[in-house]
Amino acid sequence: QVQLVESGGGLVQAGGSLRLSCAASGRTFSTYALGWFRQAPGKERGFVAAINWSGGTTHYADSAKGRFTISRDNAKNTVYLQMNSLIPEDTAVYYCAGRSSVVSSSSLNDYDYWGQGTQVTVSS
Repeated sequence: QVQLVESGGGLVQAGGSLRLSCAASGRTFSTYALGWFRQAPGKERGFVAAINWSGGTTHYADSAKGRFTISRDNAKNTVYLQMNSLIPEDTAVYYCAGRSSVVSSSSLNDYDYWGQGTQVTVSS
C-alpha cells in the first residue's frame, strides 16, 4: 500500500510559479511510477505529467509542455511538479498518483494510489 500527501498549492497571479510536492510512504518509493493529474470544477480529472521509477523518463500533457516540470527524489520519497508561467486555465485541484509499475503512464485508470489533492488557483 502507498500513501500520498500533496502540498504546495495556493493562490498565485497569472505568470507566476508554484512547486507542488507529493510525499509518499508505504511501499518502496523507487518501485513505482508517479503522475500528476488535475481536475477543474465541472470537468473530468485529466493528465498533467508522469515520471518513471528512476526519473529518467517523463511525459507531459500538451497543456503542460514547456511550462511544467515533473521530477522525483527517491532518497526523499517525494515527487515534485514545478509549474511556471501559470495561467487561469491551470486552476484546478492537483492530484498525485502512484502506479504499481516502474513504467509511467498518462492514463488515469493505470494508477492505483491517489493523494487527497491540493488546490491551485491562478488569478488573472
